[in-house]
Amino acid sequence: MSGEHEMATGPRPEPIRFFGTTWVEHDGGYALRRAGLAVGSLAAAAAGAFVLRLGYEGLAIAQVGGLINAMVVVAFAVCSALAFRRTWERFVRRPEGPADAAAERSMQSIMMIGFLGTLLAYFFRSLMEAPGEKLHRAEYDAARARHERRRTTRTGNPAARGPKGRRKHP
Repeated sequence: MSGEHEMATGPRPEPIRFFGTTWVEHDGGYALRRAGLAVGSLAAAAAGAFVLRLGYEGLAIAQVGGLINAMVVVAFAVCSALAFRRTWERFVRRPEGPADAAAERSMQSIMMIGFLGTLLAYFFRSLMEAPGEKLHRAEYDAARARHERRRTTRTGNPAARGPKGRRKHP
């Protein structure tokens, strides 16, 4: 019962996409959600790869030439690698400051082109944990520790104190 009260007055965990706050106690279907995310992201990556293959075959039918075909393949491969790396980094580190925010905005088009990398990052991360759980857990644990320190350093009722911090005697 006291745990519920502490949870209500202390810091609240930040929800993670697809998991809500089930990552805190690994309850509420956490394992099933992780498995579902792994399967779903891998299936979406396979479907995306199939669509890209159809696009590539369209280029082959149009006979645009070997150079254009190679450029398209390299562009998707590079964008996918960059998207994978960027997505993986966001699972362990938050963007800091306006420079990182500007970099995130400038990477949006690359992230869209390299959607396969993003989907694969979600797949591989969901095999280990909820994507972003490690970052959220570290932040939540730090907030709980700060809250606990603030709570335990307080002594007595401040309203019962007299002038200059002396207590009133009953």
